[in-house]
Amino acid sequence: METVTSADGTVIAYDRHDGHAGTVILIGGAFGYRKLPTMVELAAALNEQYGLTVLNYDRRGRGDSTAASGGYAVEREIDDLAALVEVAGGSAMLFGWSSGAGLALRAAGSGRILGITKVVAFEPPFIVDTTGFVPAADLETTLHQLVAAGRRADTVRFYLTKAMGVSRTFVTVLRFAPFWKHLLATANSTPHDWAVMGEFMRGEPLRAADWAAVKAQTLVIAGGKSDLLLRKAARAIAAVLPDAEFQEVAKLRHLPKISLLAPPAGEFLTGAAENAN
Repeated sequence: METVTSADGTVIAYDRHDGHAGTVILIGGAFGYRKLPTMVELAAALNEQYGLTVLNYDRRGRGDSTAASGGYAVEREIDDLAALVEVAGGSAMLFGWSSGAGLALRAAGSGRILGITKVVAFEPPFIVDTTGFVPAADLETTLHQLVAAGRRADTVRFYLTKAMGVSRTFVTVLRFAPFWKHLLATANSTPHDWAVMGEFMRGEPLRAADWAAVKAQTLVIAGGKSDLLLRKAARAIAAVLPDAEFQEVAKLRHLPKISLLAPPAGEFLTGAAENAN
């Protein structure tokens, strides 16, 4: 484990896997952190199979990263990424999963990190119409109340069902799975994910003007077996970004098999697919 200090003094922990084909920073989504098995496996695949230097980090308030006493703001998470890009030598690519993909795109469009060269956005959970699930308008208030009360299990259940649209039946089954402990460990950081994504989950079409500043070349990936909401969101953001392509990967789900996710990501980040053409 290595650390870097962000602009407000928050200590950001990360694991570094050295390679020779450029640097990519992995950004987890809701409940994600660097020791989550999926993140560990993805870091290893991108490093070992594609030669990338990989920085796999804990977002603030998760894992071994600290949480600022002054409260949370999306801009502070962008500062964290700026610090990691400096660690990478001033230039890096981003891979974001779920709300981490939303954060990657917001960072790339912020104008505050000039060294972002490419972005892979895996299923950012935008909600672009009202034909399916839409989170309740008062979600943020209840979420903060649950976190403040220290009710981690209730926070997990609430966020999965009310923010992500996961069925209650699936959440009940999940409670008895080994994965549940990872969700409990990061439950208190879910308001951060909502702060990143909430304004884009109201069932309204994405506006190109909101994303016009994202100049980095972007690959948006969706899974062929993921929920329709996520596949629709991926196509919608790819359509409004200035320089983006969309790829749907057969048999891939939102909880991905890395053997399916790593190839399109690795080929895009290293330019292998472009060189093959």
